Amino acid sequence: MSNRALVLVAAVAVLWGIPYLFIAVALEELSPAVIAFARTGLAAAILLPLALAAGALAGLRERWAWLVVLAATQMAGPFLLLGFAEERISSSLTGILVSATPLLVALVALGIDRSESASGSRLVGLGVGLAGVALLLGLDVGRDAGALVGALAALGTALGYAISALLLKARFTGCDGRGVVGATTALAAVLLLPAALGTFPGAAPSGDALGSLIVLGVASTAGGFLLFFRLQAEIGPGRASVVAYLAPGVAVVLGVVFLEDPFGPATVAGLALILLGSFLAGRRAGARLRLRPAGSTSAP
Repeated sequence: MSNRALVLVAAVAVLWGIPYLFIAVALEELSPAVIAFARTGLAAAILLPLALAAGALAGLRERWAWLVVLAATQMAGPFLLLGFAEERISSSLTGILVSATPLLVALVALGIDRSESASGSRLVGLGVGLAGVALLLGLDVGRDAGALVGALAALGTALGYAISALLLKARFTGCDGRGVVGATTALAAVLLLPAALGTFPGAAPSGDALGSLIVLGVASTAGGFLLFFRLQAEIGPGRASVVAYLAPGVAVVLGVVFLEDPFGPATVAGLALILLGSFLAGRRAGARLRLRPAGSTSAP
């Protein structure tokens, strides 16, 4: 891998690892719906004009219904659930649970894609990764009902990313990724608008909250996707998916350093098991996906 590719890998991993920290900051003043709407709206304001200028929207009109479904499963739903999760559990634990996306891709694919099979190392990966999730739910979450709801919301985010990954493979093969992500960010903002209006703050947000929204929309989402497309062109989609295993580490480090998130042996073990299981379980499926989602490789 060239030095340029390594820099791109590091940049995308950081951009997709920092959202958990900035969501936690924004949640001190804003609702999950407002955060998700602002994030997708800001990203769409950048990505959609670029896609239009590049002619990257060609072939998407006849897929408009699937684009709405993709916007709901890849961005609107997951981004909303991320805020809901971080209201109840730490940003680090949220990031670790979302990193289970490749496991859920493999599980969901078993029921709808006969080209996928669970055998050999992939079957082992599913077992290892799910053991990591169980460890975190049993030890880090325990009997705290609120924390359990938050953990399930984080896993719901991962499930949305998994469904969108398979949807991209089934319905958008051959489409320009710039056009797909430009359209889905715009549609996600539209889907989130009613909920955002219903929870809009009565007072103007502080500079910290507004700055967090800018980082989430402009840097993490718009910038992260643009750099990821460049990384895909540089080293291919399969090798580029390595960022899915680096971003959770960034999220954990930032959460521990800046938010004083708890980080004990169970968290370390759970993270290691999930990442190892995701790597093994996602090896075959990941190689086939030319458009990647926010958590396997989707902006979290």
